[in-house]
Amino acid sequence: LFSQCGVSDSYGLCDYVYTRNNVTRVVEESSAAGPGVYQAVILLILALIFKLVTTVFTFGMKVPCGLFIPSLCLGGIVGRIVGIGVQRLALQYPHIWVFGGECASGDDCITPGLYAMVGAAAVLGGVTRMTVSLVVIMFELTGGVRYIVPLMAAAMASKWVGDALGRQGVYDAHINLNGYPFLDSKEEFAHTALAADVMQPKRSEPLSILTQDSMTVDDVEALLKDTEHKGIPVVVSRESQYLVGFVLRRDLNLAIDNAKRTMEGLRGDSLVLFVSTPPNLNPAAPPPLYLARILDMAPITITDQTPMETVVDMFRKLGLRQTLVTHNGRLLGVITKKDVLHYIKQIINEDPPTATFN
Repeated sequence: LFSQCGVSDSYGLCDYVYTRNNVTRVVEESSAAGPGVYQAVILLILALIFKLVTTVFTFGMKVPCGLFIPSLCLGGIVGRIVGIGVQRLALQYPHIWVFGGECASGDDCITPGLYAMVGAAAVLGGVTRMTVSLVVIMFELTGGVRYIVPLMAAAMASKWVGDALGRQGVYDAHINLNGYPFLDSKEEFAHTALAADVMQPKRSEPLSILTQDSMTVDDVEALLKDTEHKGIPVVVSRESQYLVGFVLRRDLNLAIDNAKRTMEGLRGDSLVLFVSTPPNLNPAAPPPLYLARILDMAPITITDQTPMETVVDMFRKLGLRQTLVTHNGRLLGVITKKDVLHYIKQIINEDPPTATFN
């Protein structure tokens, strides 16, 4: 698709008829297209349709097909077809103002391979919204500095047209379609809410918590069964709700399962302790389960009066999954990345209940 036809090339795309003045010299003034060129154009159109349909079906499937190379292929096919058409127009009408400068003498001034290269850059740029990196990639593919300007023009034009039709590239749109909780670092919003307005649960709703020394194994397993949170905060007691730390759901499940297999005398009414120093226990009670080793004693916390602008920046720059909301050391709620995304959907006037994240 990108190659330039020479006199010795005889395959379909280069089936041109050249005028020969003598045995050794070839003059390309009347390089008319042979039947192989027109047949190759028909095959390119069929390949374009087939490639477009198969790319639509394969993108997003759990197979390593991708979209990068198919986009280059589609753009190259379209560019080659356009290049052949412009080349025929230049040979038929060399004196019109479009071709008057370079093609007036009758020389072959159109290179279809360059059109294919520019078309590949344009399609890939429109699909992915790449700009500088796309020009660098195409420059490395061709190795020609003289083609930088048309490649830059194609990349910028395709990005402008794509942004006019929709702000998202295909990868961003695919992330939203699959409901991945991705927080774009390039978007800016006018934030007016506080952390207390976004945290879950609200002040009047119950909070899923673990206490440091008053819950049994059955209580912890029931809480894990009733909730789907990735982690659970640990407090001193339900009355005070002073924050002690944060424990991941995965670590808690593994610790309990491992204790059931290896720890003798562990029962459902055994206490689960998140403290290093054991309290005064009843000698007749079953042995407790110590889980202080899996407790994060320094989780990321914010106050209930923290502006959401600061909260969003923390999630973007620190890569947080959740942060705990406190007031004077007392736990009030939790803000997860999904809560932040729902809040952003609400800011841009999208319906938050319809936005689901996996």
